[in-house]
Amino acid sequence: MSKKQPVISTSFRYETLEETLDVKVKGGGMTIGIPREIAFQENRVALTPDAVSVLINNGHHVMIEHNAGDASHFRDKEYSDAGAKIVYSREEVFKAPVLIKSAPVIEEDLPLLQMNQAIISPLHLSVLRSEVLCTMMKKKITALSFENLKDDSDSYPIVRSMSEIAGSAVMLIAAQYLGSANHGKGVLLGGISGIAPAKVIIIGAGIVGEYAARAALALGASVKVFDNNVSRLKRLQNTIGQRLWTSVIEPKLLAKQLRTCEVAVGALSNLNGRTPMVATEEMVSGMRPGSIIIDASIDRGGCFETSEVTSHESPIYMKYGVIHYCVPNIPSGFARTASQAISNVLMPLLIDAGDEGGIEDLAWHRIHLRNGIYLFKGHLTDFYLSQRFDLRYTDLNLLIASQR
Repeated sequence: MSKKQPVISTSFRYETLEETLDVKVKGGGMTIGIPREIAFQENRVALTPDAVSVLINNGHHVMIEHNAGDASHFRDKEYSDAGAKIVYSREEVFKAPVLIKSAPVIEEDLPLLQMNQAIISPLHLSVLRSEVLCTMMKKKITALSFENLKDDSDSYPIVRSMSEIAGSAVMLIAAQYLGSANHGKGVLLGGISGIAPAKVIIIGAGIVGEYAARAALALGASVKVFDNNVSRLKRLQNTIGQRLWTSVIEPKLLAKQLRTCEVAVGALSNLNGRTPMVATEEMVSGMRPGSIIIDASIDRGGCFETSEVTSHESPIYMKYGVIHYCVPNIPSGFARTASQAISNVLMPLLIDAGDEGGIEDLAWHRIHLRNGIYLFKGHLTDFYLSQRFDLRYTDLNLLIASQR
């Protein structure tokens, strides 16, 4: 019996299965609103005229409230020449689907917010109120905070820029208030030939501390840095490129150094909560009359026990004969530079969001962006905020996945 040969039918074919890929849909132009800030001490604007011009050339529409850039010396004419629409009604600018603010959302803004709006702004945990969060949740808003916004390199670009400005600025402020005209000691910060330089103590070796140290060294001052994080102290020495006097924060040693310094800078940071208070009132009382304390961490409570919040209009007060400068928003005092730094980060982000179809769709493709989102279509996605205000927390990754 002969074996049967296999029959191959021409009507039967083997084909590979196709894999379905996520194809990005080209989004249309977005309408972006920039209101004039009415919050305390806020002089910055989130987008410069040059950035607006780039956005408009990429097919987006920008409307800006009258005089929104005045405090940063960006005039309405510059924005209109760039292609933006100047609006004279605060209600109208808040109708934009995408709102860009350089100050946090405040209670006065709440009635103007729209349903399903996207907002990019600072968060400022120290002054945040639960009423603001609850109203934004009811209006199903997607909100992204400056402080937690990450880039491709897993760093915080806006926080870093603002810290660089604050760090560089504190030494300029110190040099000004050490002068005799401002009741200072009449000491030149850098000193001259034959005269010892002024002594600067910096508490905190983060970005603010690093740039304060750079500026002080550039002026010729003697610099000593305290921080309890030894790896930060090592990084500071490596990035500055020279040996510095550094120490962990040991109270007796810190008190001894404060007694003989001309400038003390508070630059400690704490991501979730109050800055640790490491310089006691007793330490401050032992400082030389006419010396100056600049507490750059006052926005999170400050690290000197004698620190009290001041303003750009009235920036200093005296205590134990020591000048205290405790303005919480130092970069706002250099508003044009700060505005350009913020704009450099937000403009490419908005172009990418337009290409992807919106902020919510961009979060699907850019995982690092999710770190900055604390509200997603009305759901609270920041665990720290949910714990602090006893509000319901929802995992952002699950929310984004459920939208696809």
